Amino acid sequence: MIRIRRVVEPELASLAGLTALLQDVVHDGASVGFLAPLPDATAADYWRQVLGRLEGGLFLWVAEDDDRIVGAVQLEPCGKDNGRHRAEVQKLFVRVSHRGRGISSRLMRAVEAHARANGHTLLVLDTLSHSDAAAVYRHLGWQFAGSIPGYAATPDGALHATSYFYKQLA
Repeated sequence: MIRIRRVVEPELASLAGLTALLQDVVHDGASVGFLAPLPDATAADYWRQVLGRLEGGLFLWVAEDDDRIVGAVQLEPCGKDNGRHRAEVQKLFVRVSHRGRGISSRLMRAVEAHARANGHTLLVLDTLSHSDAAAVYRHLGWQFAGSIPGYAATPDGALHATSYFYKQLA
């Protein structure tokens, strides 16, 4: 059974699972900020930075199948005075072996519930245009705001358009 939970403090015990998750999605072609092949040290350093920011306002949820991390998503509230009503969803990904089971939807529901409970009325995100993720966001009621061609490289280095989405929670 898949369990969704918020990581509330740095968990170095989760570092190996998070590292493996990131490598899995990057090596499958996900455009999440890294090129393939993704070395262990680079992936682990990324997660150490994320875990270090949990006490500074970044939020992280993981999906676990037994004790194996199979998905994750982050939420970063805007720190500007005029943007305290909004937050950015970042790095939603699910292991290739666990896709098609509704894990992305469950992670996003957790993010949206947390955002609502904390007074965020607008969420934003960007994703590779024409990706499976873009279809997931549309399915979950997110609105397409526009795209920028040649914005991000996929793990093989090819440039692709990114699409921006938003969701009003109020």
